[in-house]
Parts: sequence; structure tokens; C-alpha cells
Amino acid sequence: MKKLIILLLLAMASAAPAQSKMRFRGAKTYACRFYLRDKQDCGYSIDRPSHFLSAKSIERRKKQKLKIDSTDLPVSPVYVEQFRVKGVDVLGTSRWNNTVLACSRDTALLNRLAQLSCVSECRMVYESPDSIDGAVKPFRPNVHNDFNRWDSLRGDPLGMARTQMEMIGGDRLHEVDLRGRGITIAVLDGGFLNADLLPALAKTHVEGIRNFAVMGGDQMADFKDERQALFESIDHGTKVLSALAADAPEVLSGTAPEASYWLLRCEDPHTEMPIEEDYWAMAAEFADSVGADVLNSSLGYYEYDKPFSSYRLQDLDGHTALISRTASLLAGKGMVLCNSAGNSGMSWWKKITVPADATNILTVGAVNNHRQNAPFASVGPSQDGRVKPDIAAQGAPAALLSGRGTLVHDMGTSFSTPIVCGLVACLWQGLPHKTALEIMDLVRRSASQADEPDNITGYGIPDFWQAYMIGQSQ
Repeated sequence: MKKLIILLLLAMASAAPAQSKMRFRGAKTYACRFYLRDKQDCGYSIDRPSHFLSAKSIERRKKQKLKIDSTDLPVSPVYVEQFRVKGVDVLGTSRWNNTVLACSRDTALLNRLAQLSCVSECRMVYESPDSIDGAVKPFRPNVHNDFNRWDSLRGDPLGMARTQMEMIGGDRLHEVDLRGRGITIAVLDGGFLNADLLPALAKTHVEGIRNFAVMGGDQMADFKDERQALFESIDHGTKVLSALAADAPEVLSGTAPEASYWLLRCEDPHTEMPIEEDYWAMAAEFADSVGADVLNSSLGYYEYDKPFSSYRLQDLDGHTALISRTASLLAGKGMVLCNSAGNSGMSWWKKITVPADATNILTVGAVNNHRQNAPFASVGPSQDGRVKPDIAAQGAPAALLSGRGTLVHDMGTSFSTPIVCGLVACLWQGLPHKTALEIMDLVRRSASQADEPDNITGYGIPDFWQAYMIGQSQ
């Protein structure tokens, strides 16, 4: 089940007519993740990081006194070249996991590649399905340029975001001009429908976009370019971005409207397969390479389409899933990841999803406007006993903008997460000499039950103003 789907839609599913199936166009295709034995002949050295990392990425590490290590080295191009054979497409690599992602219509070819001397392990992570739900063609619904009069709070610059901002002290950070300026946020999501057209996002400083979700048979040919893949897809990422960056005075203010943004599509909304962990890892590494400081990921996985095995509760240790291992490395690179806990609290699974189980990240649950836990929010702890989620914010519901540009109130940890993420950026703007680990520690220490955390809302509801005050006094 897609973690992108909000609880409200799930609740309506039983009353809605069954979604029609459509044939998955194109020849049967498979993709494998190849784990490499080493990084010999990679052509790079950790003593010369400027050859493979951006100046901003290097500076972030220096500022936090973090060492550049072998995980930062690119995958050996000599090894990658061995996968470039007729009938095989190399989709990407992960330097942190030392893997190559490749696809082919010929499983025999993929099996032969698994026998290469540089390969230690091979896992199939994608098999094109026979059919999928609904249409996948790009679409552009009309954008509303104006809001309804009842959508505004006259004289209030925060508008309908007032409650969700005040709950965690974000209004006070904005009052002292901490609005995310100078901080770069990477948003990892599944689609940003019309985010390039909405007036409320017109002032958003988007540094760039990138599409990592490249599989999809002939349907991907419907996306003629990268902009279509991002801006003519689903609007889940649009809603997330609005919680971060919206600038519609008296209607909706995002928590970090002056931050800079990278929009990274790494989720296929039509299938659920392990390859999406590879997409996510490539997106996270790209965010590092372009110098992002904070990542927002309103994504999570635990159940995959057949024939792939789903996760078990015992796998929630922060290191079993490739996506969680990757997420657990981010703080060591100087970045803060804010990841949704998941919306499985009322399902048989109940627990957090991956990568919400990762170490050294902020996993975000959800509460209502009365500060009560949302029953759909996934719970912890992690399998190795760590407190999860870390904190919680308003997500039942949150005020957001849809892909049509209308004000909506949607439910899910997908939306409490960017509310928190934007204020992490604001806090770091005000405390620029803190490390990623120190910023996360301040957020946890400021929370409402920091002394007695539990497995429902973790350390509780954070107070970013208090975190700022504590940080200034240290």
C-alpha cells in the first residue's frame, strides 16, 4: 500500500468505486541492484575531495569537522563500464552503498552480470507489472489564481497555518526574521503537480529539479522531459512543498519560505517495489553533492508488490533496509533528515516504516490541533529499542495547497513532517555554528515530553523557540 496515500483517502476507499486497471505498456523489464566488492580503480582519492564533491558539500563537512571517507568516493567507473553491455541500461549508482542499478528485458543477461568478479551480491528490485491502477499520462489541471474569501484570516500573515505554526513555536522564529534564509532543503517526493505554476509558490527559490524514478515501461515516454515528470505527476510533493515554502499572506505561510529548494522525484506512485529505495538513495546522495543542508522525505515503505518480499518488524533496526542504511549516513555527512513516521497506526502493521527507523534522523509523527496523537500515525520503537517517532507535529489535519492551488486540509505524517522540516531550517539559520546532530538534539530537548519519551509521539511536540533559546545559551 502506498505510503503517499493519506488516511482520509484510505477511509473513503470502501465507499469509492473500484479503480479501473490498465495494461502496463512495454516489454517485460527487470532491474537488479548489484553490490560491488570494493572501490578499486575508482580514480579518486579522499585526499582530493574537490574532484568528486561540490565546494558547498565540502564546506558543510569542514564546518562540522566531519571526515570525508571511502563512502564518499564514487563507484569505480571501471566496474560500471562492465555493466554497459548491449541489452542492459545502467540506471544509476550509489556511492554510499557501492551499488550499480541496471535493467534489461533479458534476465539471462542480468544473471551473467551477477557473475562478474567485482560483484558480491545481486538482488532483483523491479519487475514491470502486467497492469496498474488508473491512467499515468501527464496532466495539468487548471490552476486557481485566487483563494475563496473564507480561506483567509484577515490581518494574519500566517493565515490558516497559524495553529500548526504556533503549536511548535514557528511563529516566534518568523517574528525574529528566521525564515530559512541561507539554508538549502531537498524535498524527496513522488510528484510536484503544478508547483511551477502556483502563485503562492512563485517566490520559492528552486535551485533545481531532478527525476530519479526512471522505470515505467512505455508510460515513461509520456513524460517528454524532466519538468513533465515532476510537474505533471501527482500533487503529493506540491502539498509538502506548500507546507515548507508557501507565501500567500493571510491564507498560508510555509515554515521556511526564504530557504532554497531542490525538488527530487524518487517515488513511482503506480507500483511499490524495492527499486524505490535505490531511487531514494540516489536522490539523497545527489542532495549531498549539491550542498543541501536539510532533507524532507514524506515517504516510507514496508509492503512491496509481488513477487518481492515485504519487510518484517524485526527489520526495523535502521540498517537492514538499503534506504534506512542510507538515511543513517546523512548526519555523518552534515545533513538533517526529517522523515515521516508513516500512516500505519490503524492497520495491521502499526509500526513506523523504512527509512523512519534510521539512526540520527528526525522521524515525525502527527497530532491533531488539540495536541492529541493522530490514531493513524505509525508508532515505535525501532526494533533495537530506540525511541520512534522522535517528535510529532500537526498532521490531523494540516493546512496545505493542492496541485490546483486551492487551500486544503489534509491528514498524514507526510504533512506534519515538512512543517517540522522548515523550522529545522529556520533554527539552523539562527544557530549556524551547530552541527546536524546538535540541531536534532536541540529539537528533541525542546519537546513536550523530553524527560519521558514514549513510542507514540516520541519526545513529544517540539518548541522551536525554546530550542533556539537553548542553542543561543550554549
